[in-house]
Amino acid sequence: MPAFAVPPEHADLRAAVRRFLTECSPEAEVRRLMETGAGHDPAVWKRMAGELGLQGLIVPADHGGAGAGRVELGIVLEEAGRALLCAPLFATVALAATLLLECDDADAQARYLPGIATGDTVATVAVSAPDPGRRPPGSGVAAAGTAEGWRLTGEEPYVVDGHAADLLLVPARTPAGLSLFAVDGRLAQRHPLQTVDRTRRLARVTFADTPGELLGRDGSAGPVLDRTLDLAAVALASEQAGAAAFVLERTVAYAKERVQFGRPIGGFQAIKHMLADLLLESESAISAARWAAAAADEGDPDLPALASLVRAYCSDAFVRIAADSIQIHGGIGFTWEQAAHLYLRRARTSAQLLGDAAYHRERHLQRSMT
Repeated sequence: MPAFAVPPEHADLRAAVRRFLTECSPEAEVRRLMETGAGHDPAVWKRMAGELGLQGLIVPADHGGAGAGRVELGIVLEEAGRALLCAPLFATVALAATLLLECDDADAQARYLPGIATGDTVATVAVSAPDPGRRPPGSGVAAAGTAEGWRLTGEEPYVVDGHAADLLLVPARTPAGLSLFAVDGRLAQRHPLQTVDRTRRLARVTFADTPGELLGRDGSAGPVLDRTLDLAAVALASEQAGAAAFVLERTVAYAKERVQFGRPIGGFQAIKHMLADLLLESESAISAARWAAAAADEGDPDLPALASLVRAYCSDAFVRIAADSIQIHGGIGFTWEQAAHLYLRRARTSAQLLGDAAYHRERHLQRSMT
């Protein structure tokens, strides 16, 4: 089989996820969920786990999951990006489940992963994007040991799906260094944020002497968090690449049917050239994201540098394709009724999530030289 051939099981997975999301995440449903407080439909969330097992995709079989890899997760997130899925899938799987799998705590994995796999637990990691001063992840919260156990104090300003999470995995500073804690989401102060993109929710999460459970060894979370964020960057790149490809497909279809001066606008040279450039961006983003996912599964030692490189490229590609799509649509592209602006909003906010393109280019250069 050629290296670029798609295995039948991957094609089947993509087809199943696309059918499900075509039914459960059409544009009308996306718009409805945007206006709700939760930002997702709990019944659909449970169906995703029960019918497709998406929440348990990368969870080992011993904990009720499928034990799949990053390539399979990338396929699912490409389809989720195409559909602008309003659900805490990225937070629960690409962030929280990944962090649990990376940490050296078998008891915590046995306690929390089964609930994630069945869709009973919505989880996230309480980290924000690095700020312009390059504040390291996990520096916003401190933990202190007391006679009653660990207590957390501090704030993370931009936590993905922090408003809905049953389980918060919180990197926090202790005298021994960066450590990882599990916190009941109900015990934290959570403030949903009004953001440009209502299809993915962010919350400010504050801890005020909040009880937390230490995961792994005290002071050992640094490498675990770095690995998790690298894998999350690859996962987010897959989502961005899938969404960008869908935007391009819709734009090409519009250019074929929109008639101006007696001919489809897709026949004009300027539009042809623009679409050709966007096709190059889209195909390169898809190839880069899939390459990074395969490298993650293969244990490529260059993954840290590769993850940042791919993340930066897919961020820029998605923003450009979404913005140029609105230009090609013309005046109608700026209206609320046209879905193009929803994808541009997702593109702009995803580009800032867990570090913008400039941050990841800098990290790529630093990591390439080590």
